[in-house]
Amino acid sequence: MTSPPAVRGTILTVTLNLALDVTYTAGDVDWDGVNRVRTVHRRAGGKGVNVARVLAALGRDVLVTGLSGGPNGRAVEADLAAAGLPAALTPIAAESRATLAVCDLGPAPSGTAAAGRAARRTALFNEPGPVVTDEELGRFLRDYETRLGTAGAVVISGSLPRGVPVSFYAELAALARRRGVPAIVDADGEPLRHAPSGRPSIVKPNAEELARALAAQEDGPRDPGENPAGVGTGTVTGLRGHGETFAGAEALRRGGAEAVVVSLGAGGLLAVTPEGAWRAAMPYRVEGNPTGAGDALVAGLALGLVEGMPWPERLRRAAALGAAAVAAPVAGDFDRETFQRIHPEIVVDPARP
Repeated sequence: MTSPPAVRGTILTVTLNLALDVTYTAGDVDWDGVNRVRTVHRRAGGKGVNVARVLAALGRDVLVTGLSGGPNGRAVEADLAAAGLPAALTPIAAESRATLAVCDLGPAPSGTAAAGRAARRTALFNEPGPVVTDEELGRFLRDYETRLGTAGAVVISGSLPRGVPVSFYAELAALARRRGVPAIVDADGEPLRHAPSGRPSIVKPNAEELARALAAQEDGPRDPGENPAGVGTGTVTGLRGHGETFAGAEALRRGGAEAVVVSLGAGGLLAVTPEGAWRAAMPYRVEGNPTGAGDALVAGLALGLVEGMPWPERLRRAAALGAAAVAAPVAGDFDRETFQRIHPEIVVDPARP
């Protein structure tokens, strides 16, 4: 990759539900029996941490923020320090969570198109996270507002630990906007519903998350006052094709988000922005571990924000980073050779409803 241009300000990542990520790789997993683990990786995790790892690998100044508690939290802090990732975590009393990814490297099942070839499947097991008190959340907010003073952009991502209001990401995005700092929100469920009301620069759901956010019948809030952005109160209840995905992205924009980028897995990206809409199409499917691919994609979007890069090239790089992360064995890494190979082959075209 070429040397990155100068960027003013640190890219701040927010990971409220920090995690100690454990990844097992095993061959031909027997889900009803005993398995031998080939390799074990334990390191700091959570979506914002993965974003920070990718940004740091690209030579950017980053600062990991969030909540940390207990032995898992101390292990995360030690791993961040060992990796040379700057962190300023707000301490809490309860223990940070752990997550487990089991990566099956065994042969594909007989009778499938891939039978006889090596396959990689990954199952994820995510703990819910700690209970956070109002006092602890208040301390984090004070720390966050201080750090916005030196931030060039902020990435707010991942699940919320227990005790944190579902509107909290919208509040963080609104604080960043008042300070003139562009914010990206990557969330699911109720936090995603509320996020547009904070007027973030980018909201980045995947297609399934977008469908859940717009499912009015089953998932809509019982009290209309609980959904100030108005998301999920329209007619879109599922995403069966390009048109509905486009409509869903427009719904989030009407709720207050400046731009919406929907990740479509091997289908690429759809971006609906004030400058227009684009579709980034992948030339082929990259096999591997999808854990962290969305975080690498978000890292690419954050770079585009602070560099002022035009949307088509911003999307091309973000999609290439996401694909390169699939080719890496552990979340937070990306395969540079895959990036270099696939980046020029990604086609970005204008999109229409």
